[in-house]
Amino acid sequence: AVERRGAHLVTGAAERPFIIHGFNTYWLMSFAADEATRPRVTAAIAEAAGAGLNVCRTWAFADGGYHALQTAPFCYDEEVFQALDFVVSEARRYKMRLILSLCNNWEDYGGKAQYVRWGKEAGVDLTSDDDFFSDPTLKGYYKAFVEAVLSRINTITNEAYKDDPTILAWELINEPRCPSDPSGDTLQAWIEEMASYVKSIDTMHLVEIGIEGYYGPSTPELLLVNPDDYSGHVGTDFIRNHQAMGIDLASVHIYSDTCRLPDSTEESHVQFVNTWMQQHIDDAANLLAMPIVIGEFGLSLKDGKFENEFRETFMQTVYNNFLGSWESGMIGGGCLLWQLFPEGAEHMDDGYAVIFAKSPSTFNLLANHSRKLEC
Repeated sequence: AVERRGAHLVTGAAERPFIIHGFNTYWLMSFAADEATRPRVTAAIAEAAGAGLNVCRTWAFADGGYHALQTAPFCYDEEVFQALDFVVSEARRYKMRLILSLCNNWEDYGGKAQYVRWGKEAGVDLTSDDDFFSDPTLKGYYKAFVEAVLSRINTITNEAYKDDPTILAWELINEPRCPSDPSGDTLQAWIEEMASYVKSIDTMHLVEIGIEGYYGPSTPELLLVNPDDYSGHVGTDFIRNHQAMGIDLASVHIYSDTCRLPDSTEESHVQFVNTWMQQHIDDAANLLAMPIVIGEFGLSLKDGKFENEFRETFMQTVYNNFLGSWESGMIGGGCLLWQLFPEGAEHMDDGYAVIFAKSPSTFNLLANHSRKLEC
């Protein structure tokens, strides 16, 4: 398994350094649940492995709706669970590690809004989606789901997820925000409770929160590093959140294209990435003493504002920032591109998808970064 040693990750008896060179393909379980699309799962993992990528971040949740893993509180669909088994076993086959996210802040694949709907159906008095973080009934639903996933015995490998070194880390929730409590207390209490709960079931695996990396009230002097004023009031707090017991990795996302930057020149995007990354790397290394995981970074080509050439400049900027800090011995962890698709999944593209067959130069950029990490 991959283990944490301070701000670095190591693997094996010799404790070799392990650097995350990763990608996101969030829909793997959903595609694996359908015979017609299952081959795309293998293709996604195999193509990434071919470029030297070693970690995939994907959803281990689907709450209600189509191909739901959790059809209702305490009820799980065995066929969809077997689809997740397939994802884990294919990753193992290609020596790909997984970061498995357990819930969504957003409504895609159900998320916290679905938990609130279930609570209301059960007669619980709830007023907002943020009640997900504080209501005891909803926290009970989430914990039951977490236990079901962590304790799952893979029907293909016969190994419990909690014992499988293919899994690098559990992520509590993708991009949590709790704007109803900008002090951050509500989300902080939830993180502390859930990190501790995951560790009570699974002591082997690393745990990350899944936050975007906004600075909050505990570090007023760093609020100016945030992309805008609003992001300091969404109930998250990069430093305080990561001081919770049981959290091993500092999670950050980078989307300069959705930030309200003062001007949208390419130079200002590069400058934002440099500042955002260096501040978080410094804080993860010096204040938190934990590895940094850029869980998502990407640039959309959707509205035609940017070309693929600048997307590659953006990617290279992210990699160079991490590489410089890693080579100096300051920090470990790594970066995961949002997102990588095989051919045949174009209909799922949100503007961010990199498809190797259509972009050989991007494949080369990723393969080059792999080689730099090996030297």
